[in-house]
Amino acid sequence: MPTLFDLSHTVEDGLITYKGLPAPIICDYLSREASRAHYAEGTEFHIGKIEMVANTGTYLDSPFHRYADGDDLSELQLENLAHLDGLLVRVPPGHGRAIDADCFAGPDVRGKAVLVQTGWSRHWKTDQYFEGHSFLTEAAASALKAGGAALVGIDSYNIDDTADGRRPVHSILLREGILIVEHMCNLETIPDGVPFKFYAVPVKVKNFGTFPVRAFALVE
Repeated sequence: MPTLFDLSHTVEDGLITYKGLPAPIICDYLSREASRAHYAEGTEFHIGKIEMVANTGTYLDSPFHRYADGDDLSELQLENLAHLDGLLVRVPPGHGRAIDADCFAGPDVRGKAVLVQTGWSRHWKTDQYFEGHSFLTEAAASALKAGGAALVGIDSYNIDDTADGRRPVHSILLREGILIVEHMCNLETIPDGVPFKFYAVPVKVKNFGTFPVRAFALVE
């Protein structure tokens, strides 16, 4: 039987994903109680309202996030978002914050969703999550670009070192059209040595570069 592995954090009212950005506000637009005035007796509906920045929860970055001339969410092809061959790269404990090109030297990444398990998601919803996170180096991004990766995901606060204002990993990958998924979780649940497919499909929004996704892996 196929098995699904949920790799996304839950978005909820008040959740801080990125330090300095506002938390989402989730509330009723039309409550069940208020809706009763509009429908037959015994019938009610709920219409919710959410106000949030795009970078909330587990989200996907399109090229438009970094480049004004890059593809926005509405221009992404489903083939680059769904049913991708997945490759899981587990960074060993004690490796250090910087994940360099040597971590991607062995496997073939061409056309694949390369998911990097750092273990940093264990700090989710704590102050530690925002400080000292694991990240890819510029050389790692160049190696993934040269190898032809389709998408790169990470279970960390940012795929870049946030102390580097150039954001080289975002810059290299997104210029090449390689999509990025940040703030993933549960990568440790994917079995070793088993082929899997990866899915991370955002809402189709024009002139938007980033949006939350329900990222998951499918093992058949």
